[in-house]
Order: sequence, then structure tokens, then C-alpha cells
Amino acid sequence: MTRLSIFPLPGALLFPGMHLPLHIFEPRYRALVSDAMARDRRVAMIQPRATERGSDVPPALYDIGCVGRIAEIEMLDDGRSNLVLEGVALFRLIRELEVTTQFRQVEAELLPAPPEETLSLGARASLEVEARRFADRQGYAVDWEAVSRLDDQSLVNGIAQIAPFDVAAKQALLEADGIGTRADLIVQLMQFFGRHDGDDRVTLQ
Repeated sequence: MTRLSIFPLPGALLFPGMHLPLHIFEPRYRALVSDAMARDRRVAMIQPRATERGSDVPPALYDIGCVGRIAEIEMLDDGRSNLVLEGVALFRLIRELEVTTQFRQVEAELLPAPPEETLSLGARASLEVEARRFADRQGYAVDWEAVSRLDDQSLVNGIAQIAPFDVAAKQALLEADGIGTRADLIVQLMQFFGRHDGDDRVTLQ
């Protein structure tokens, strides 16, 4: 078991080996970053579950998150900071701890790294085709030549991190068992969300 300081941020995923840029401005997360820099540079990303608006109770957390290590940091004059987290390992939440710090802390179990996996040629092609369709529908500009040079894991996890899906869908991607399953789910989600734009967009809550 390990003690982790958490940054509960909806829609933000981090995978081992991937990078996540963050802008830190709230006092409690400034305190978290200062504490992390003084200790082991670890910040644990986890998504909060939906909660009632106006509630003073901190939102409950999903069971799975990812520990990140502060790989780069830029401290700004007003106390804010820009940093880049590098994913280290997924973790399973055991319990939230009672603390006096401004930021929340949990007891967690670090999960072993999954075995290395590659996509079949068909799965890779299907993912790239659907990603192009989705990006075109959403009006995104993508350097597809650079995308084609990514290894399978970077491609799948990179799309999972940046895709504009809702919190529940993002969590399903994080918890998917291996990149093959995650790639299949990304294709399904792109087909699903791509059909629902604008005010009547459908979510997976």
C-alpha cells in the first residue's frame, strides 16, 4: 500500500509512460505541488464521480487512477505553475485518508504494468480511419503523418487522453484491459459520440 496526494480532475486521464500538461492555480493544488516537489514529485490523477451541485461534500472518487511524476515545472511569479506529469503506474484506491492538508490524500495499491501488447494491422487501421472521421466531424486539425509514426501504445493511450468524451467514458478507457480492448472501445466511442453533436449530445453517464 502507498499514500498518495491526489488531484481529482474530471476528464483528465494519465497513462503510464504518457505525459499530461497541467496549469496549477487553485491554492490547494499549489500546496499539493509544493509538497510533491519537496518529497517525491508524485501527484496522483484520479477522476471524481458526479456529485450534486452546491454540495459541500467532496465528490466521491473512481476506483482507478494513475500516479504521475512531475517531469517538468515552470513556476510563475504569482504562485501559479505549469507542469508536465509523466505517468508512472496505475493505482487502485483503497480508502481516503483523514488529513489536515488542503489537498486530499488516499491509501492506494499500485497496479503492476500490463504485458507489452501490439495491435493487429486491422485494428490499427480501423482505429486510424475512425480517428480521422471523428477529427473531421469535430473540426480538429491533426498531423496525421506524425500520428502514423506513433507506436501502438502511444497512439491508443494518446487518443484516450485527449478525446473529448464524458467522464464515465474516459474512465472506461482508463480501466480497459490492455490496448487492444482500449482501441476497440475508442472506435465504439468515436462512432457513438460522433453521431451526437451540439446541444443534444449523448453521454455515457
